[in-house]
Amino acid sequence: MRTYSLDDVYATRKRRDSWWTVYFVDPVACRVALTVANRTSVTPNALTVFSLVLGLVSAACFAVDELAAGAVVFYLSFMIDCVDGKIARLKGTGTPFGLWLDYVGDRVRVVCCAAGLAIGQYLLTHNVEFIVLGAAVAVLDLFRYVNAPQMKRVREVVREGMPPKPAPAVEVSEEVVVRPARNPSFMRRLNKYLARRRVRSHLISGIEFHAAVFVVAPLIGAAALIPISAAASVLLLANEIFLVYRMWLFARRFAVVSSSQESREHVLV
Repeated sequence: MRTYSLDDVYATRKRRDSWWTVYFVDPVACRVALTVANRTSVTPNALTVFSLVLGLVSAACFAVDELAAGAVVFYLSFMIDCVDGKIARLKGTGTPFGLWLDYVGDRVRVVCCAAGLAIGQYLLTHNVEFIVLGAAVAVLDLFRYVNAPQMKRVREVVREGMPPKPAPAVEVSEEVVVRPARNPSFMRRLNKYLARRRVRSHLISGIEFHAAVFVVAPLIGAAALIPISAAASVLLLANEIFLVYRMWLFARRFAVVSSSQESREHVLV
């Protein structure tokens, strides 16, 4: 049996990931993955199921107002969910069923934990805002996971229909003028800085949303649940709207290019 090194595990990390995963989960998940890979024969699917079980335990803790315990168990559930992917890539044992199981397990964990928080706090306070909060968290998470593959599909359809780019004209002259490159913008420099550290440029994605609602807020206390969850929800919704806007611009550019291409072909005919 091959013995893996920590560098082997590092090689399985995503090229770019959420800042929560990069800074707060991967340092633990990589070392757990190394131990699992070298000392056990546990499969990625078994880890996914274990992650789901921990997620259900977290939901139960939230439901009985054990907020700190629920937050810790939710973190462990997400960390194990990261380990299963690393083991699959490290050993080449990933399966299509495993992808489905991982996807569905994530959704079940989030919905159950949102319900646990909402029901647990409502039974204690009879404040209907907690029911609204739980429903909003579940709906936003499901919308994000329905929206993401559809946006990806639109981009793929657009790319397939794009006309090939013409080769750039090259002018040859005896004198070559070298112009200094423009200084990149702040956002471009920031993106390069983040890319070197494998961090995506999004301030809040689904992962940070889950961390805020199910880890940070419960650790602070019940009083923080509504304000932190509401702020995270607004930021996540703004991020989704921004992504949809970018997709719309991308598709619109394709429509303009296609229309221009058809007009030129009509003139030539």
